[in-house]
Amino acid sequence: MPAPDTREPILDIAHLDHVELLTPKPEESLWFFHDVLGMEEVHRAGNSVYLRCYGDYQTYSLKLTAAKQPGIARIGWRVVSPQALERRAAAIEAQGLGCGWCDGDLGFGKTFRFEDPDGHPMEIFFEQQRYAPPDEMRSALKNQPARFTGRGVGVKRIDHLAVLCGDVEKNREFMIDTLGFQLREQVLFNEGKTEIGSWMSVTPIHHNIAYVKDAAAKGRSGRLHHFSMWVDNRDDVLRAADLYRENGIYIEAGPSRHNLSQAFYLYAYEPGGNRIEVYSGGYLVFAPDYQPVTWNEEERGPGVYWGQPLPPSFGQYATPPVPLEPAAAGEEAKVPAIDPL
Repeated sequence: MPAPDTREPILDIAHLDHVELLTPKPEESLWFFHDVLGMEEVHRAGNSVYLRCYGDYQTYSLKLTAAKQPGIARIGWRVVSPQALERRAAAIEAQGLGCGWCDGDLGFGKTFRFEDPDGHPMEIFFEQQRYAPPDEMRSALKNQPARFTGRGVGVKRIDHLAVLCGDVEKNREFMIDTLGFQLREQVLFNEGKTEIGSWMSVTPIHHNIAYVKDAAAKGRSGRLHHFSMWVDNRDDVLRAADLYRENGIYIEAGPSRHNLSQAFYLYAYEPGGNRIEVYSGGYLVFAPDYQPVTWNEEERGPGVYWGQPLPPSFGQYATPPVPLEPAAAGEEAKVPAIDPL
């Protein structure tokens, strides 16, 4: 067993607050998130639409912005206090990764923007307005931010992201040492010499963000593997599969169960090309001295606890997409099997 990490934990980041996705098909993507997933539109500005899940306390948790290519435009983390914002901004600046201060976006204030070592754009902030539902969106439950409309899948909250990078170790160390994330699980190949992926969080949920080795980027950086939406139980994931089939949404993988995280999942592509996961279950981490779980090639296997193995596209496709190498003899080159773009 590895020696425990005796460093004083950094407890300045509260949670994943919002994500801005880029889409070359803004109207079709809006239809997917609003009608199929059941998110609620709260605001429009310029070429962007702001949406939220019925269980999110913040004004919005997803911003859809029209662009030439799909991908990630911003990952927003809320900190625990104004003092925490200043501390983390100073720590990021010391790493040479700061992009500067701005006034924030819809529903939140003073913001510090930066990039991780691979170039994924991020921001941290503290001041935030809670969602104030109009009368028709008020829930009968006083402790629920908005009513459950029953539309589409009915995703309850945003859960996590997985992003690709050229150097997993470098990004993992930045998230842990500079932002205070805790390592939950990782995959090491070649007798522990090659870090394929690391799953980290600042909350008890298994991971708020995962970094995975980008094998197809060819020098590109800042790519998104998937954005995950939470539902309460497995039946909701199965219902999502039915709704996807009825609405012509290409299902890439699942419903199945992960070995890492133990969660029940369904992967599909929204019309703009971004991979979206509907996710439930998984284990929570409460131990302050939790020991990260490490998997090797044999233990990781096909990437599932049970269900169909993850397809080749799962390890090859991300947004923005890049040209793929010619297929090996007898292999299909097209990724995904039904091109979401």
